[in-house]
Amino acid sequence: MRAVVQRVTRASVVVDGEIVGKIDRPGLLAFVGVTHDDGAEQAATIARKIAELRILRQERSAVDAGAPVLVVSQFTLYGDARKGRRPTWQAAAPGPVAEPLVDAVVAGLRGRGLEVATGRFGADMAVDLVNDGPVTLLLEA
Repeated sequence: MRAVVQRVTRASVVVDGEIVGKIDRPGLLAFVGVTHDDGAEQAATIARKIAELRILRQERSAVDAGAPVLVVSQFTLYGDARKGRRPTWQAAAPGPVAEPLVDAVVAGLRGRGLEVATGRFGADMAVDLVNDGPVTLLLEA
């Protein structure tokens, strides 16, 4: 499982002209990708890493700061473009495998008392964000 985590001052996700997820104060935006052999253990690890990652101002974590997190599923984190100009998506888990694991990441964050907004799994999403810093990190479990 992979997550690209960005420190943001605000972020939102729009699907078909409707805002489906939004954080309007400083927090984290986490794009989460799932591969075939991921399971509950990887989801718990990524949730813990996102929640405890000390990248907010004054070296605080989302848990320390009570900061919100916007979680967006993103199968393209497992795209492979090493050969040619067209990426392959073979390493990305199919929706029936990935969706419950992304949901488990969200549940893990909420279980730590965090406010969590989400995108819509499998939808064509427009993500709007203001990266703060900029700070962007890749996490793996």
